[in-house]
Amino acid sequence: MSLASVKAFLAEHAPDLAIVETDASSATVALAAAAHGVAPARIAKTLSLRVADRVLLVVTRGDARLDNRKVKAAFGGKAKMLGPDEVEAVTGHPVGGVCPFGLRAPLPVYCDVSLRAFDEVVPAAGSPNSAVRLAPERLAALAAAAWVDVCEPAAAATEPPEAARRPDA
Repeated sequence: MSLASVKAFLAEHAPDLAIVETDASSATVALAAAAHGVAPARIAKTLSLRVADRVLLVVTRGDARLDNRKVKAAFGGKAKMLGPDEVEAVTGHPVGGVCPFGLRAPLPVYCDVSLRAFDEVVPAAGSPNSAVRLAPERLAALAAAAWVDVCEPAAAATEPPEAARRPDA
């Protein structure tokens, strides 16, 4: 599953999008930002949460933190992060590669409004060394996600110098 299921999903729903696989791990926001030459804020991290008896995914900008009060208001209860084994069992993706595409079974997906600060974001693509680049609105459309405001206000993100963004640099 995982990378293969994301490839199959994108082949069917967005064949124009290319999955970028790197030799370097992109299992954390910092590693993903370095591997893809973007500011950490542009990494679209997918959080696997349990609220009461429901499991859901929330995609946020890489430097965002959940605001517990907003989460409770949006989802009707306190959220708890799933453990690594449960994440993989529920999504089909390992921690570090979780994304809202190619899931083992359908799950409710939400995109935090913090993603809208960017023209392009970089979510994982089913493995700890793969990602895809796309506009936040397209990410939400492909994931059939609803928009929510569940994060603390983000600090202004800065892009790395131009040389750091070039893959050949």
